[in-house]
Amino acid sequence: MTKLAKVSYSKMDVPKKGVAVFFADENLGFGNTAGEAVSGLEGGLERAAGIAGFSGKKKSSLDLIAPSGLGLDRLLVFGIGKPEDMTDEDWRDLGGTVFAALARAKAVVAEVLLDGPEGVEISAKAAAEFAMGAKLRAYAFDTYKSKKNGGETEKDLKLTLKVADPKAARKSWTSTEAVADGVILARDLVNAPANVLGPVEFAKKAADLEKLGVEIDILTEKEMKKLKMAALLGVAQGSVRPPRLAVMRWNGGKKADAPVAFVGKGVTFDTGGISIKPAGGMEDMKGDMGGAAAVVGAMHAVAARKAKANVMGVIGLVENMPDGNAQRPGDIVTAMSGTTIEILNTDAEGRLVLADTLWYTQEKYKPSIMIDLATLTGAVLVALGNLNAGLFANDDDLAEKLLSSAKASGEPLWRLPLSKGYDKMIDTPNADVKNTGGRWAGSVTAAQFLQRFANNVPWAHLDIAGTAFGAPKTDICQSWASGYGVRLLNQLVADHYEG
Repeated sequence: MTKLAKVSYSKMDVPKKGVAVFFADENLGFGNTAGEAVSGLEGGLERAAGIAGFSGKKKSSLDLIAPSGLGLDRLLVFGIGKPEDMTDEDWRDLGGTVFAALARAKAVVAEVLLDGPEGVEISAKAAAEFAMGAKLRAYAFDTYKSKKNGGETEKDLKLTLKVADPKAARKSWTSTEAVADGVILARDLVNAPANVLGPVEFAKKAADLEKLGVEIDILTEKEMKKLKMAALLGVAQGSVRPPRLAVMRWNGGKKADAPVAFVGKGVTFDTGGISIKPAGGMEDMKGDMGGAAAVVGAMHAVAARKAKANVMGVIGLVENMPDGNAQRPGDIVTAMSGTTIEILNTDAEGRLVLADTLWYTQEKYKPSIMIDLATLTGAVLVALGNLNAGLFANDDDLAEKLLSSAKASGEPLWRLPLSKGYDKMIDTPNADVKNTGGRWAGSVTAAQFLQRFANNVPWAHLDIAGTAFGAPKTDICQSWASGYGVRLLNQLVADHYEG
C-alpha cells in the first residue's frame, strides 16, 4: 500500500530520481523540460508515444521503463487534451489518476513536471488542485485493519511538483491543503463505526478544532432540556448514549458581521427507532451523520486557511435506537420554536434533530444565512441518484451562490422545488405539523418541514443522502465515505463571504 507522505514544490528542472511524470497535449506537445529530461531516450517521447499509440487526449496514459542512461526508474506520461480547456476539477482528477499510477508502480519518490506544452504555463492554482487530487486519492480508511494490505510493506511516497513559480504554488497549496484535510476529516468521521463514534465522541472531535482557533461550545442533554429542544431530545430518548449539540465559531471577519451558519444532521447511528429499518444495509446507517461530518470538515477548512469571514457550524448529535423508552409513532412533541409535531414515523428523525438545531442557531446567533446539510431522505436518491445532492432554498440569491460554488468545487447540486402546496402534505389535525408527508415527494416535504424552522433567515437545505457515502468511486475518492460538502461550503465562503 502506498501512502502520500509529503507534497513539495521545486523549480522547473530535469527529474533526477525515482519516477518522472510528464504531460502531453492532444498534438503530442511536451514541455521543454520534458524534452531535456528524456534526451537520452532514442527518438524521444514522441517516438515512444507513436509506438504505444498514445494520443495525448484527456485520460490517456503511457507507462515506460526508463532507459539506464536517464538515472530514473520509470517514465509516466498523461494526456491533458487541450490545455486551455483544463479546469480546476480536471487538474484535481488528474492528480488522483497520477497518484493511482504511482501507487501501482510502488513508487517512493516521484517528480512531476507541471510543464505545459509550448506557450502554456500551468498555474499555481492548477498545481495545488493537482496535489489535492493526489492527497484525496491516497486516502484509505484502514484504522481497524490489524494486517494492512495483506501484510505488504507500506510505502511512503514523496511527491515533488516542479513548477514555474514554486513560491506561488506553495502559497496556493497552503490553503488548498487545508480544504483537503477537511475532506479527509469528514471521511474519517463518516467511516468510523458507531460503537466508537457516538454523540459524545463526535462532539469531542468537533472540539478538537479549538487548536485551530475555533471557539467551541458543547450543549449537554440537561442544557437542551432547559432550552425545550423536545424534537431533538425525542429522537435521542431511545438510546443510552446521551445527545450533544456542538457549536463551532470561526471569527475571521469583522466583529460586526453576522456569521455564515452551517448546520448539520448528526445521527451517529439510525436504526429507524420503533419504525425500525430492514436489516439489509442497516450497517450503512453509521453514516447518517454525514451532514454533521461535512460541517466539521468545512469548519476545519475555513479555520486552517484562516478565512477572512465569520463562519459557524452547529451540529445536532443523537443516536436513534428502539429502546423501551424510545419515541413512538403517534407521539406529539413540542419543538424549541413552540411548534407541535406529530410523529408518524420515527425513521423520519433527522428533520426533528434539525428543527431544534436550526431554530437554536437562528435565534441565538442571528446568522446572515443558514445552510443545513443532511443525509435526510432516500427519496433524493430516487430523484437524483449519486451524482447530485438536492438543493432547496427559500432565497434565490443564496441558491444561485450555492449552485455556482457547487460547479467551481466539483460537488454538484440540483435545485428542487419548495412551494406552499406541498405544506398540505404535512398538515395533521392533531398538531401543527406531522413529521412525514408519506411516499410522494419525500425530499420536498422534508424540506418544507425544515423551512418552518428557518424563521425567514435566508436558508438552504442540502439533502446529501446520495453523495455522502456509498457513491461510485472516482479519480479522487476510493472511499465509502466521500466527504461531500466540505469543498462546496469552503468554496461558498471563499467566493461570496470573504473580504
